[in-house]
Amino acid sequence: MEIAGHVVVISGGASGMGAATAQHLASLGANVAILDNHAEAAKVIAEEIGGYAIACDVSDESQVQAAMDAVVKKYGAIHIAINCAGIAPAARIVGRDGPMSMDNFQRVIQINLIGTFHILRAAAAIMMQHEPLNPDGERGVIINTASVAAYEGQIGQSAYSASKGGIVALTLPAAREFGPKGIRVMTIAPGVMETPMMAGISEEYAAGLSAAVTFPSRLGHADEYARLTQTIIENHYLNGSVIRLDGALRMAAR
Repeated sequence: MEIAGHVVVISGGASGMGAATAQHLASLGANVAILDNHAEAAKVIAEEIGGYAIACDVSDESQVQAAMDAVVKKYGAIHIAINCAGIAPAARIVGRDGPMSMDNFQRVIQINLIGTFHILRAAAAIMMQHEPLNPDGERGVIINTASVAAYEGQIGQSAYSASKGGIVALTLPAAREFGPKGIRVMTIAPGVMETPMMAGISEEYAAGLSAAVTFPSRLGHADEYARLTQTIIENHYLNGSVIRLDGALRMAAR
């Protein structure tokens, strides 16, 4: 799919990989709508790129639908949807104070997995109404964000790994369902990325994570995620798969 002139919705677009993607795709001529529960931060990015900011909690079905309706009202369509919203709190299943709070587990699932599903279903319903955009009959592209933790979760990542594993498992059936309608579904599984989510870790811990990456031995950059979204959007034959963006990192048990 061409990027220039098309409408992109990015959840979690106010920071990290979402913000980098908003900036990158806007530089390629896309009309970008940023959905984020940090409204002021979203406005800053939107003003910078000439985009559209909407306050939205992706875990709330009604907020997501209202946001998507607002994007269609402003731009007339949604051609590309990218799910970047997510949280990654660490907690053992059974810690010093006993079993993990179910509220904590459910919150991670609600934002990361169900939030992704809210965007996916709402975007696909809109894309199905489009006329085909190219000779392949393409109507839209949806890109989700999982994590290498879906495959190699660490101690303390049970909720996060479960949420991201759900996104991985969702990819192929969604692509198979929407393929006849000309909508592609892909997922990116980043490794250790230099984003606000990692801002609280120590330099020593960051160095250890970097050393575990085969090559290049460093944390990933948000713009590397952004450029991969461009590749997925532009390559019509990428569909129903998960791409690891991790420098060949394979997390060992700790």
